Amino acid sequence: MSRILLIEDHERMARLIHQGLVAAGIGVDVSGRIDTAWAAIQQMSYQALVLDRGLPDGDGLDLLQRLRRAGIRIPCLVLTARDALHDRVEGLEAGADDYLPKPFAMDEMVARVRALLRRPVELRPLDPSYDDLTLNSAGSVLCCGANKVTLAPAEVHIMLLLLRKHEEVVRRSALEAAAWGLSEAVTPNALDVALHRIRRKLSAIGSRQRIVNVRGLGYALREDDSAQ
Repeated sequence: MSRILLIEDHERMARLIHQGLVAAGIGVDVSGRIDTAWAAIQQMSYQALVLDRGLPDGDGLDLLQRLRRAGIRIPCLVLTARDALHDRVEGLEAGADDYLPKPFAMDEMVARVRALLRRPVELRPLDPSYDDLTLNSAGSVLCCGANKVTLAPAEVHIMLLLLRKHEEVVRRSALEAAAWGLSEAVTPNALDVALHRIRRKLSAIGSRQRIVNVRGLGYALREDDSAQ
């Protein structure tokens, strides 16, 4: 399932958009502020953004400009009550890919988001690799040389984050968010179960890499001789 980030502070509007997109088969995380949205984007691999302009901590375009300056090219639909021509031009010049004024029909919202999802996501390797591992995320296959193993959807997102952050320790909460999104309830041991399965698969394909628990900090990929 594709996952997007909806940045909208109006609770009823956010709930309606969330329901409409989920019904269309699109996973949605919701943030009501610029600062929390920025933090979510740093730890998640979103395929698109739906961004309101009038947020409690600033104009949504400020967040969009910050993302573009950082080289993050996630396709973005700007959603706003401002319908003047100069407002639409301002949004597009800030880096928006599309612009939808309120009020709108949910069918049109879904169609526009689907159009965004057909565009390339931010500039990241489609098949991230590290050491002897390569992840074919589209095919949900983890490779070590000629050896391959299939990953479950949550396992794919966990490995995507670990491979992209291979030089860092990744917090437990970040792995949970990557695997199941920010809005989905997760059982306390769901991540432990997923990590156990991935560890078995890493061993099965003969990788030197292991997922280790860095006590009090989180998890990281490390070579076998440093596994704990």
